[in-house]
Amino acid sequence: MKRAIQLAKNGQFSVAPNPMVGAVVVHNNKIIGEGFHRAYGEAHAEVNAINAVQDQSLLKDSTIYVSLEPCSHHGKTPPCADLIIEKQLKRVVIANLDPSDKVSGKGVERLRKAGIEVKSGVLSEEGAELNHRFFSLHKKHRPYIILKWASTADGFMGRLASDPNAADSWITSQLSKQRVHLWRSQEMGILVGKQTAITDNPALTVREVDGKNSIRFLIDSELEVPMDSKIYNDEAPTVILNQKKEGTDKHLSYLKFEESKLFDCLFSYCREKGIHSLIVEGGKKTLESFISEGHWDEIRHFVGSKVFGEGISSPQFDAELIKVEQIRDDQLFIYKNKRN
Repeated sequence: MKRAIQLAKNGQFSVAPNPMVGAVVVHNNKIIGEGFHRAYGEAHAEVNAINAVQDQSLLKDSTIYVSLEPCSHHGKTPPCADLIIEKQLKRVVIANLDPSDKVSGKGVERLRKAGIEVKSGVLSEEGAELNHRFFSLHKKHRPYIILKWASTADGFMGRLASDPNAADSWITSQLSKQRVHLWRSQEMGILVGKQTAITDNPALTVREVDGKNSIRFLIDSELEVPMDSKIYNDEAPTVILNQKKEGTDKHLSYLKFEESKLFDCLFSYCREKGIHSLIVEGGKKTLESFISEGHWDEIRHFVGSKVFGEGISSPQFDAELIKVEQIRDDQLFIYKNKRN
């Protein structure tokens, strides 16, 4: 199972919105085939592992180890459970049941009805951690949410508008900036609020590292962000959460939400589109809205060496510190939500 989980990680940047899955076929305690889900829309891990077995006659006396429950429905590819039944494997060992409504125990049920022995829960913690983003979308009904910001050594995340040095507001090093761009490439969505879009005019694209751009989300209730802002460029799709209009215009999608229903609107869209992770790079107001509602899983907080003396204070939160990393003159603190 450790090998299956290791294999699954090879699909990290190519399988979304599907989960990462690895599979290993074992005969007489020897691996005779292995595979992983390589890309969305392509063959699943079980198919690749079974096809990798040179002597197919051995399958009837073999066990397949899979990091996630085999699917039982027709999607982009046929059901993996059906292939396992067709090849008459005698045993299936699974790390985790698939939490999605389409599968959720149905694969195991189909296999057992066919007379195949099924064991689940092997290295379940490791399997769940592998796909914690996917699990969040299907168990919590919202994406895995990362809140990210930087603050000075004296606790400010930005300068006041009246500060004569307001234009000089960058806090962290170039190396930390590269880390942020790496994170952007790893998550499916990135979100900011109106004030950040106007003040910083960010493109929210991946530039410092190789990687694909995420879907950009903008909270702009009254549609006040100028249309020539970088967040509206055609380098990536942008979803605008607002209270004025609904519809699409080329790469722009407008989602209209009712008063106090912002998160319902956002999470419903993410479920519909299979967006299982979101990094929030907004200002204090946006970050605090996620914190106050408990809609977050991880905080990534940079603390730089600069001192502002006064400014916009960082959000307050209650969390479990799990890691501290030194990045040149910056420190990166990573927290987990204790309530999750």
